[in-house]
Amino acid sequence: MTITKKILVAEDSSVIINLTKNVLLFEKYHITAVKNGKQVLEKLFNEDFDLILMDINMPLMDGIECTKAIRGLEDQNKARIPIIAITGNYKNFTMDDFKKAGMNDYVQKPLDYDHLLATVKKHLV
Repeated sequence: MTITKKILVAEDSSVIINLTKNVLLFEKYHITAVKNGKQVLEKLFNEDFDLILMDINMPLMDGIECTKAIRGLEDQNKARIPIIAITGNYKNFTMDDFKKAGMNDYVQKPLDYDHLLATVKKHLV
């Protein structure tokens, strides 16, 4: 029996959330979606996830700030969760910026769902 991997999708665009959900559900992942970084931290406080897809530009708390907060958590399992940045503004950031914030990888918008799946699978070994 395989254990369903739980993915937290942090994204303020409903369209992207729905498309991402459909792609990931097809692979039998369990998906929870939130709209900003504060909701990510609330969800993480109450639940365990295997991976986070983190939009960089979100209201209230952006993806970089949220990732830094996660990396600083006392619970080491939660602090080490793989985080994949999703960004349309990748020109404003380098992979180095994402790494410094504590992110493991990034996928740029518009999302290539084959690439997104491959990236997710790479971090859910």
